[in-house]
Amino acid sequence: MAKAHLKDIDKLIEKHALANAYSHDGKAQSGAIIGKLIADNPDVKLHMKELAPNINKTVQRVNSLSREKQEAELRKVFPDFFKPKEIPQKKELPELPSAVKGKVVMRFAPSPSGPLHIGHALAMGLNSEYCKLYKGKFLLRIEDTNPENIDPAAYEMILEDAKWATKNNVSKVIIQSGRLPVYYKRAEEILRKGHAYVCFCDSEKWKELMLKGQACPDRGKPVTAQLKRWQGMLSGKVKEGAAVVRIKTNLADKNPALRDWPALRINETSHPRTKKEYRVWPLMNFAVAVDDYELGITHSVRGKDHADNEKRQNGLQEKMGWPKPTGIHIGRINFEGFELSTTKTRELIEKKKYGGWDDVRLPFLRALKRRGYTPEALIRFSIEVGPSLTDKTVNVEDFFKNLDAYNRDILDKTAQRYWFVPNPVPIAVMGKTPNVREVSALLHPAKSATRKIKVGKKLYVMKKDLERFKGQEVRLMHLFNVKLGKKASFTSSENKHIQKIQWVSDDNIKAEILMPDGSVMKGLAESNVAKLKPGEIIQFERFGFCRLDKKKKDKLVFVFAHG
Repeated sequence: MAKAHLKDIDKLIEKHALANAYSHDGKAQSGAIIGKLIADNPDVKLHMKELAPNINKTVQRVNSLSREKQEAELRKVFPDFFKPKEIPQKKELPELPSAVKGKVVMRFAPSPSGPLHIGHALAMGLNSEYCKLYKGKFLLRIEDTNPENIDPAAYEMILEDAKWATKNNVSKVIIQSGRLPVYYKRAEEILRKGHAYVCFCDSEKWKELMLKGQACPDRGKPVTAQLKRWQGMLSGKVKEGAAVVRIKTNLADKNPALRDWPALRINETSHPRTKKEYRVWPLMNFAVAVDDYELGITHSVRGKDHADNEKRQNGLQEKMGWPKPTGIHIGRINFEGFELSTTKTRELIEKKKYGGWDDVRLPFLRALKRRGYTPEALIRFSIEVGPSLTDKTVNVEDFFKNLDAYNRDILDKTAQRYWFVPNPVPIAVMGKTPNVREVSALLHPAKSATRKIKVGKKLYVMKKDLERFKGQEVRLMHLFNVKLGKKASFTSSENKHIQKIQWVSDDNIKAEILMPDGSVMKGLAESNVAKLKPGEIIQFERFGFCRLDKKKKDKLVFVFAHG
């Protein structure tokens, strides 16, 4: 590498080493610096052997500096590091085509195979937010017409998730299994009008005819015969698997999937809600076409992978003279590193790999809620992505980086501040200390309310702080300065420009914090957290935002959201 270029690289190494050390408890890591250098200039990969000695030497030097010296040097070589991280200006939703304020009706329609996950959040958020924008109605429609893939507990979980994630914007809940008489009435009407027929072809025979664009022999039978067959399906004279009702379409359609698609079939599996009351069940496209008409749906936001389904539904609605909803399509988001399959996740829960659907390691909405994420953050995520047709791939790290930023922007304004000391060790302060029995600290930096923190005979600090700053003068926040050690020497009450560390006294509460990877951080919190109620989200200063999960007799259990 050219000498001039090497000088520039040396500056970058120093900059990244200082930033990495400052962000990670004073200890820089060579691997992280290499990653930053490659991100700045991919060609650096070709010169790693040449650069490695300088990287290691710089890391050793930076790690030998005190926190204060690291900060001073970092401010000199990388002042932008200390600028507040700007959150991009909030996006607005584009206009909804043909929308009339007060007349918009939209829906979100999950199947009850399990609770809602982050993959549902985008479409649900967009539909709900458009309804808010146009003062319309947002319907939650649970599509449960396949008795074979239903988790009975999912009905309640989906409703809870939807109400939480939309901020109670669900106007009405519709469960399709309670609407079978409506589907039967419409099926008979469609048969009478000659727009459908009862097909007795087996699957192989039907596939052969469909691919050739040829009609099923049953297609041309008179309406009276079709209605008789329909009654045979309802009564039990026709066996399961023997017949389906098909909607007549263009047999010459270039897309074979749109040719005479199936609308209703026999399925005698016991349904969790209706048991054996019904044996004929509508398939998704038929139920959606009927419900969108019956419920007055004006618009729908859904994935572009539903394009063929929309054509099927719109075709039937045209035949019947029903108005068609305006469809807005969105691209698919491929979440890398997430397991969104409810079937696989349920198996892992049953095997005790996870503690339940709200296990903090899972990407389900109830797990995010438990961690302390807000519905506002998920709504912001939906709006930022927006109704875009572009497919996206989002990995775990990037998703949470953005969601954390949205959530932090919200919690920064509201979350009260408290102290928590993980891995606490006691220190004895020697010398003639000021007679301070309590100190005051703000509950929130932008508000005037304060809290009192008692100063007892024993003080506890973080083990890492004791090891890192042993023998150095530090300030016990809001209290006084000491030369740190297990036997700490009082030095002064002056609020100097020195390292500040948190502490708690013997007036404390045991606390555990469940981390996103499932590990548990144990420590002591100031006693003021005793007044918190389960569900409250607070910030442990210099640690991160946490939600109180449960109050036990001997401790409080929190869940970590993010820093």
